[in-house]
Amino acid sequence: MPGNDFALRATAQETSAIMDAAVARTARHLADRLLEEPGPPRPYGPPGDPMGRALGMLHILDQLQRAAERLRADAARAAARTGAGYPQLGSACGLTRQGARQRWPGLYDHSDEEPTETPIMTSPTHAFDVLLVEDDAADAMLIEEALAERGARNLVQVTDGLAALEHLRAPETPRPDLIVLDLNMPRMNGRDLLRVLKSDEDLRTIPVVVLTTSAAPDDVAGAYSSHANAYVTKPVNLAEFEQAVQSIDAFYLDTATRPPRR
Repeated sequence: MPGNDFALRATAQETSAIMDAAVARTARHLADRLLEEPGPPRPYGPPGDPMGRALGMLHILDQLQRAAERLRADAARAAARTGAGYPQLGSACGLTRQGARQRWPGLYDHSDEEPTETPIMTSPTHAFDVLLVEDDAADAMLIEEALAERGARNLVQVTDGLAALEHLRAPETPRPDLIVLDLNMPRMNGRDLLRVLKSDEDLRTIPVVVLTTSAAPDDVAGAYSSHANAYVTKPVNLAEFEQAVQSIDAFYLDTATRPPRR
C-alpha cells in the first residue's frame, strides 16, 4: 500500500509533521462540532456572528489545551512509573531533558499510587553521601538529576581539588560513600587530587570514580596508576550520560560492599 510504503521511508521530521497536521484537524473538527451544538446562549456572541464564532473557537481551543495538559501530566506520571526518565519524557514532547524536568518537577520524588510490585533494592538506612568534584555547572546539574532519580542522595558539589580537600578534612563533614571526580579543573585538577586522596591514610578507602570528557590513553593510564577505582568517559548523548551516572551509582552504592563508616 502507498501509505505503508511512505511510512517506511518517512523521516522522523516528516512523521512528526503528519501527526501535527492530524491533531490540528481533529482539534478543529471537535471545536466546530461544539460550536454548532444547540444549547444556552454563548458568552462569546450570537450564532452567525463572525466575531462571536472566532472568540468561541478561541475559548474552546483554550479548554482543549487545558485538558491536553492534564492528560499529558497523567501520561508523564504513567511513563515515570514504568521506568522512563526525563530524557525519554523530553524526547516524546520535543523538549530537552531540562525542559521536561521543569515541566514536571519532582516527578520521581513521590507517587500518588501504591507500587504494583516489590522493589528489588532495600531502602538504605541513611541517605548516601556523594562528593562531586566538577566545575562544569551543566554537567553537575545532569549528574545531580541522574542520582536523584535513583534514590536519596546527599550530594555536595565542589569545583576544584582544593575545595574538595577542604570539605573532606573539615571535622564536621560526613565521610562520603563515593567521590565522582572530573579531571580538568582550576586550581587543583582531578589528577593531582586523586594522587593526594590515594596517598592519604584516612581518605584512600573512599571509592573514587573519574568521570571526564577525556578518553586519552595517558589520562586513563594515569588515573589507574593513581589508584582510581574506575574511569568513565562522559557520553555526549544525554540519555547515555544519565545511564552512565546511574550505573556508577548502582554499582558503588548498591552492589559493592563499602568500607565501614568512621
